[in-house]
Amino acid sequence: MASTAEQAPVGISATELKRLFDSGERFVLVDTRDRESFESWRLADARQYLYKPHHEFDCEAFEAETGIGSEESVVTICAKGKSSRALAEELAAAGYDDVRYVEDGMRAWSAVYDAVDIDAGGDADIVQIQRRAKGCLGYLVADPEAGVAAAVDPTRHTDEFVAAAAERGWQIERVLDTHIHADHISGGRQLADELSVPYHLGERVSDRDVGVDYEPLARNEVVTVGDVDLKAVFTPGHTSGMASYLVDENALLTGDTVFVDSVGRTELQFGAADADTGAKLLYESLHGTILAEPDSVTVLPGHFHVGDDGSYGIDPGTPAATTVAKLRTELPVLELDRASFVATVRDAAPEKPPNYERIIAINRGRASPDDEVEAIELELGPNRCAAE
Repeated sequence: MASTAEQAPVGISATELKRLFDSGERFVLVDTRDRESFESWRLADARQYLYKPHHEFDCEAFEAETGIGSEESVVTICAKGKSSRALAEELAAAGYDDVRYVEDGMRAWSAVYDAVDIDAGGDADIVQIQRRAKGCLGYLVADPEAGVAAAVDPTRHTDEFVAAAAERGWQIERVLDTHIHADHISGGRQLADELSVPYHLGERVSDRDVGVDYEPLARNEVVTVGDVDLKAVFTPGHTSGMASYLVDENALLTGDTVFVDSVGRTELQFGAADADTGAKLLYESLHGTILAEPDSVTVLPGHFHVGDDGSYGIDPGTPAATTVAKLRTELPVLELDRASFVATVRDAAPEKPPNYERIIAINRGRASPDDEVEAIELELGPNRCAAE
């Protein structure tokens, strides 16, 4: 796929960029956004080089700043795909032989997904739907014999969940959210409407002034898909209305209560003035509910770690999962006594998710994004729902 001064560089999709990463193909990724945007959210090993269309381009200065020669394979990316395309055109004109740019840039990267099969034992099939750029995790829980499934914590890209179910011959017959999300726009109510199926939240979200229709689940209430049970297990702390879902006594979908390597932050709902309340609730949920499950239970969280530098807490495309036994023995924060745990969670909260107050209002059904562009902008950046 050689480029010349007479041939425009090749545009690739964000999905193709994912394939390049996963295949191990050698290339250099150049991010043309400004330093602040680059530092707040980027892909691993990207090199920042500020460029905007119509800027005067000096190839020697580019090589000196980035260390990238014309013999290397280059992929450029920016926020929307405009400045990265312009830079790619400049590089192709300067004699770079292999230049590609990512169409729609980081906006498109924000919507890249992986579907990962989870082996939790038992008769249920579970698929983890990973949103790679943000670390958001949703699930399909299915009775494969009956060909029916539930979608849990679907993102607004509901087609990803429908497609993953269709590929396996499943029909989604109910939708559940673990809580009112703060870092991304839920697709739960939307997906339920698209499929004309029930939408569930734990009944304790009633204290959040929720303006969407839902069928509330009481503590320990069970709903089914085929012969598979999903039991609502209340685990408040990250939010007051958090409900985890126990699948056939084999797997626990914990939302943002506990992750593979951390626990949920608590001050997004409760606020700094009442941060201890959320932390105390979380301690009780972790020790009195989650760690009370059998050691063999597979724990499936609502997020995996994505750093501002593009680093991942897992290898994307592999399961983000742990067990009750591993949480008990390998997560240091769970070894703390109550007072130390509360102080740690209260004092360790990282930077708040961008636009979290508006996202919460949208997920409560009390606001709507103006359009798709605003929805994209609201969600840009990695998740920040874990306490550090």
